[in-house]
Amino acid sequence: VAGSVMLLAGDPGVGKSTLLLQIAAKLASEAGGKTLYVSGEESGAQVRMRGARVGASAPGLLFAAETNVDEITALLDAERPQLAVIDSIQTLTSDDSASSAGSVAQVRDCAQVLLGWAKSTGVPLFLAGHVTKDGNIAGPRVLEHMVDVVLYMDGDEMGAYRMLRCTQNRFGSTNDVALLEMRGDGLVEVTDPSAALIAERQRAV
Repeated sequence: VAGSVMLLAGDPGVGKSTLLLQIAAKLASEAGGKTLYVSGEESGAQVRMRGARVGASAPGLLFAAETNVDEITALLDAERPQLAVIDSIQTLTSDDSASSAGSVAQVRDCAQVLLGWAKSTGVPLFLAGHVTKDGNIAGPRVLEHMVDVVLYMDGDEMGAYRMLRCTQNRFGSTNDVALLEMRGDGLVEVTDPSAALIAERQRAV
């Protein structure tokens, strides 16, 4: 939805960055427009390596390594992409907040700036957010009431399957669940979850 802000939350390393990079590349290649992927955690070389591995490349896919939210909004104004991805919200800082990156105040202030930009321009925005050990996003659930859509990605570190579920959606249902498989070439939809899950069971069961 135009101007919507979507939060993709999950444990570190579960595959959030891979999924968001695949989404940005797919939209840039199929829609023929521009998408902007901003990383505060990885360099351009690191993201390029992942993009090459999962086949996420398109002429319209732009990349920036930046953590200052004011610089990011200036870049967004200059490029005006069809979709923007911020990976992750915990790495951003705002000049208006004196606290450290990842603190509740910084996360809230930076999210507020990005939320205002998305609403004023109509550009949809994805935010990646890490879930802490106690199950919260950036400590207290400070972001969930601010954004329009909240998605959670869960998965077993030793297994290949990832479950994507929606807990908040101002534009539609929260009943849909996606089962994805992490492969060498990225995350792929499992079209027959029942068959995939039953295949892992012992024959006696």
